[in-house]
Amino acid sequence: MPIPLTSTMAQAKVPRTARSRSSDLAEAVPAEALTRTRGDRAIRYLNVLVALVGLIITAPLWLLIAILIKATSRGPVFYTQTRVGLDRRGRVTPLDLSKRRDDLGGLPFTIVKFRTMRVDAESSGKAVWAQANDHRVTLFGGFLRSCRLDELPQLLNVLRGDMNLVGPRPERPELFAELRQHIPGYAQRQRVPPGITGHAQVHLQYDTSVDDVKRKLSHDLEYIEDRTVWQDLKIMIKTIPVMLFRRGGW
Repeated sequence: MPIPLTSTMAQAKVPRTARSRSSDLAEAVPAEALTRTRGDRAIRYLNVLVALVGLIITAPLWLLIAILIKATSRGPVFYTQTRVGLDRRGRVTPLDLSKRRDDLGGLPFTIVKFRTMRVDAESSGKAVWAQANDHRVTLFGGFLRSCRLDELPQLLNVLRGDMNLVGPRPERPELFAELRQHIPGYAQRQRVPPGITGHAQVHLQYDTSVDDVKRKLSHDLEYIEDRTVWQDLKIMIKTIPVMLFRRGGW
């Protein structure tokens, strides 16, 4: 009958060099990295808490919006689309990208919104840039967009872990691939989870061109470098007047 190993005997089976190597690796982790991990965790907790409260408070509004969407235009209440999310890999070099034919730049996920456009808005199957007075937007959809209420269903994305409330806006894979080629450093946005609102969204307008994206990128990178719980909280507060007074841009 085999004799079970005690914890001391099991430890003795591990080579000394392996244990030493593990200890060395643990000691080699910089304090800054540990602090950043704790900070990321705190940011995530804040985002989930606020999203949960927001979902409870706005639940009656969801029903009203759904009724008005169905009453004013043909098509479904919700609109879903694939977006590029957090890049969970380590540092990626140009050589790594060349080896990955289908590298999206981050983990793809399905974003949920209230539908604001006609069902045939992209009948060609190609991504189209939004315009200042987009003829594809329905009358009620225009109101939802101006108040950012079309973004409410993304609270579910936050609770699911696809996004945070605050972070760079996630882009469609085809547009992400195009922007990554034309804008240096664009892929750095994926170092943090995407968000519903963000530093760029409360200061700038909707993207209608590559130049607009370049301006937003500088805001996104500034946010990433100084990202804290307090900064997220301030951006959430700044988002309220953006919604009430219909300025800023997603």
